[in-house]
Amino acid sequence: METLSVVLPLFPQSIEEWVKPLQTGYLVGRQVAAASHSQLSKSSERKELMKKLALLALGLVLFAIPAHGQSADASIGYSYFRLGNSNGLNENGISGSVAVYHHWLGLAGDFGVYHASPGGVSTNTYTFLFGPRLMLKNPTKINPFVQGMVGGAHLTLSGLGSTNDLAFSFGGGVDLGIAPYLALRPQVDYIGIRDSGQTVNCTRVSVALAIHF
Repeated sequence: METLSVVLPLFPQSIEEWVKPLQTGYLVGRQVAAASHSQLSKSSERKELMKKLALLALGLVLFAIPAHGQSADASIGYSYFRLGNSNGLNENGISGSVAVYHHWLGLAGDFGVYHASPGGVSTNTYTFLFGPRLMLKNPTKINPFVQGMVGGAHLTLSGLGSTNDLAFSFGGGVDLGIAPYLALRPQVDYIGIRDSGQTVNCTRVSVALAIHF
């Protein structure tokens, strides 16, 4: 959180305006001061995060092996991510989920990676969320769902460092059957990121392919 505490006083809306230091020249001074803090630590931190996400996803997939009254699905697709709704930053990336259901009630894991390069400065947001999902399954192959999740967000700004924050989300979508076991999944989610006692309001709009088991 120390990194953000240095940057945030420059902007009115916390993480929402990370990109504005580029216009003031302040970021250059911070980059020089932070250079000795090592790129290696950031690289190992990202690798460790991805390992944890992979293990969690694998655990959910193994747990999702269908039993009596159970089903499962996995999805992956494109996401538009608005980091900070007001005066925020537009990012693009990939998100996906795995879920296991007992009839209409499911447990889902949702993760995503989103990127932008304002002014040539690389900005990345990673989200990993877990929680219940309710899906209305019916013979029409149009299956709406809603979900509420909690987890974390990892944000990085090249040359300045990174933060790990609590995140939560509410949203939903619909599975539109296009082939046996395959569905098109449009989805919209509100994602809140808690930073220094404040909530950064974010919006994610996704279109994915979902496979049902």
